[in-house]
Amino acid sequence: MAAIIRSFRQKFALVKGQHPFLFWSCFTIILILIFVPAIVLGLFFGLAKRSGATSIPATSTPPPSIPTSIPLTVDLGYSKYQGADAANGVSQWLGIRYAAPPLGNLRFRAPTDPLSNDTLQVADTHGPLCHFSPSTSLDPTHSEDCLFLDVYAPTQNETAILHPVFVYFQGGGFNTLSNPNLNGTSLINAGDNDIVIVTFNYRVGVWGFLTSQEVQADGDLNVGLLDQRKCLEWVQKYIHLFGGDPGHVTIGGDSAGGASVDLQLSAYGGRNDGLFHAAAAESQSFGPQLTVEESQYQYDGIIERVGCANDTDTLQCLRNTDVAVVVENNINIPTPGGAGGNPLYMWSPVIDGNFTANYTYNEFAQGHFVKVPSIFGDDTNEGTIWAPGSLNSSTAMDNFLKDNFVNLTESDLEQINSFYPESQQFPGKGTFWEAGANAYGEMRYTCPGIYISTMISSHGGTPSYNYRWDVLSSQNAENGFGVTHTAELASIWGFSGAPDNALIPTIQAYWTSFIRTKNPNTYRLESSPEWTTFNATSMQRIHIPNDPKNVTMESVPADQQARCKFLTSIGPSLEQ
Repeated sequence: MAAIIRSFRQKFALVKGQHPFLFWSCFTIILILIFVPAIVLGLFFGLAKRSGATSIPATSTPPPSIPTSIPLTVDLGYSKYQGADAANGVSQWLGIRYAAPPLGNLRFRAPTDPLSNDTLQVADTHGPLCHFSPSTSLDPTHSEDCLFLDVYAPTQNETAILHPVFVYFQGGGFNTLSNPNLNGTSLINAGDNDIVIVTFNYRVGVWGFLTSQEVQADGDLNVGLLDQRKCLEWVQKYIHLFGGDPGHVTIGGDSAGGASVDLQLSAYGGRNDGLFHAAAAESQSFGPQLTVEESQYQYDGIIERVGCANDTDTLQCLRNTDVAVVVENNINIPTPGGAGGNPLYMWSPVIDGNFTANYTYNEFAQGHFVKVPSIFGDDTNEGTIWAPGSLNSSTAMDNFLKDNFVNLTESDLEQINSFYPESQQFPGKGTFWEAGANAYGEMRYTCPGIYISTMISSHGGTPSYNYRWDVLSSQNAENGFGVTHTAELASIWGFSGAPDNALIPTIQAYWTSFIRTKNPNTYRLESSPEWTTFNATSMQRIHIPNDPKNVTMESVPADQQARCKFLTSIGPSLEQ
């Protein structure tokens, strides 16, 4: 072997010395034959890896660019939808099916792919909303066949580059859909027509969160959250046809929609399926998450009321029960262990050991969440719309809290009473109304928002932004309601006639900048201050009061930090 190598080297040197032109020509050709295919293969596998970040087949990988004008008729493969001009340079497609109707044997099961339909669908009407809880009569404006979405997109795109996407989860306490049919036109215009927006329905109440051993054995748990996941998968597969970039998706929502954001972040122990790349939540909620066993009373109650309790297969009986019968018997009942009153929301996401493996506080504490840039925040008076006006004593306040968080101990309540004593009085309200409202608001909304921002900034240093919306109307100042839960939503979406009209340009600039660049400062108004990131040391959040000129950064006050430290410490025991 050594002799062969020496011979080859001698001939190599001879050719190089006597025929240099021939040598370098051959050498160049060899380099081209080796490296060009390698570069091509590298690009191919790099793109394949990028498109393979989700379960979407490689055949659905979107093109790198789009036409300068999006056609109004879009072919999704399973159906064609004809959109319409929504004015102001925006096109809209309303009522697109993203999953099959969850009827019959699909009731209480995970969503499945939409069925094929060869008839051109005129997408000019919103799909019906999902049924809600509680209810005692059939509402003709709602339907069990409700898994529809809307798309809003810029009509023209001179750059022919895919736009960032904003997918919005409605609120409603997981028992109703409280933000139906939001129009994305104003937000798109505020973002220089560089955003595609998706809004959608998902199952709520008994339809979305029925839980029991029977459902676990022959169905699916948390199907409302699975509906959300299905919508996100739809976005990955089809949004490029509307000019949206599946590689740049921000998820957002308010209240239960904000809770949906943090639950999707922590889904499957924080598994990153590449479905989203940033998150922006308003008034996120940490409600109690019962276990399957703790939720059994809800199932037992509904099958008893509809007449299925004595059936051999109670779940199949419930699936076969006419929707009107279910709706008419869909009442709320007290949670075992509470003070005897009904909770504000009976149906909620549960610990299923799969999608939700642990309580949200624990998941974020352990870093079990997708690490993406985020916005979380709250309104100054989150609890005032929830607390009963009849709270006239600390005992009444304790009972209200315990009906909603049944694991509160006497020791917990004693500490809460010290943090939230009898305070300012308002006409027509009990002496402990404001105290109960403040306790509930910080326990369920404000402190969880501060906690999430802290954990996101602590685990890997992902940029995290926090805010306090503090736009107070004179009427709410007088009646004590203050700056209420999700009050910022109208300004973010640019509702005509919103009470906070002066703040609309400011908050829309921050929000659309974040959606477009994952940073609220890139396209903020020149007159607006820089929104700095949140961290556990400084706890800086942006404060947005009535006057845009007074928007500034502030630290979370020391007294609120102390209250949140305690509420966070008992959060897991409250099943939050």
